[in-house]
Amino acid sequence: MSRKNYICNLKPVFNPPKNDKKRSNFINYAMKKASEIDVARSMLNYTLLAIDPKTGNILPRFRRLNEHRACAMRAMVLAMIYHCNIESNLVEASIEKLSDQCGLSTISKMGNKSITRASRLINEFLEPMGFIKCKKEKTKFSSNYIPKKIFLTPIFFMLFHLSQSKINEYLFEYKKNSEILKIIEKKIFISFEDIKIISKIDEKSAKNKILNVLISCYTTNELTRMGPQGLKKKIDIEYNKIRNKY
Repeated sequence: MSRKNYICNLKPVFNPPKNDKKRSNFINYAMKKASEIDVARSMLNYTLLAIDPKTGNILPRFRRLNEHRACAMRAMVLAMIYHCNIESNLVEASIEKLSDQCGLSTISKMGNKSITRASRLINEFLEPMGFIKCKKEKTKFSSNYIPKKIFLTPIFFMLFHLSQSKINEYLFEYKKNSEILKIIEKKIFISFEDIKIISKIDEKSAKNKILNVLISCYTTNELTRMGPQGLKKKIDIEYNKIRNKY
């Protein structure tokens, strides 16, 4: 039987799960970059030395990408970006999940699932080439060590020309916005007397009243970090709460 006949799904494609949570603009940007470049034919695949993850030694006889594995890599790179937590570079999906979503899993006539094609791509190419690192942890129920966590390395992002400076720029904005969100979500005490007044006066006057309450509740640093837009958002939130309740 020829190799062509026993390779299942010759053209695997990553299909993100339906009804999944919306990805960040950065992840969408990274996926777009990776889809515009043939990551399987990157110069990195031919110039980097493959290293045995267990020993740290160079692998002299290393199997490069044939076309079937290249197709699998194109799908797998997109899947790993999609599931990546960019703060930790952790791929928040199991190998089985990645395999399923990339169309690399197979089911035998006996009904047994195989994810060999995906696991070999990860263990025999992506990890030795330095694109990912697998952290192995001991399970509670077995003495065996299994690769439970996959981390993307800086070299992975070089496959589609995404610089570390661009990643750092995103992380800076992300952390800044997260801090602002935490401040906005801070619980504010508005007295029952003030609530009664706010619920009866016009919107502009009510929001000015809420502004005065917020100024007394927040520190100067919190108000500065929140900025005009963040403060306006908090005023709108508190105003709508009162209006909807009373």
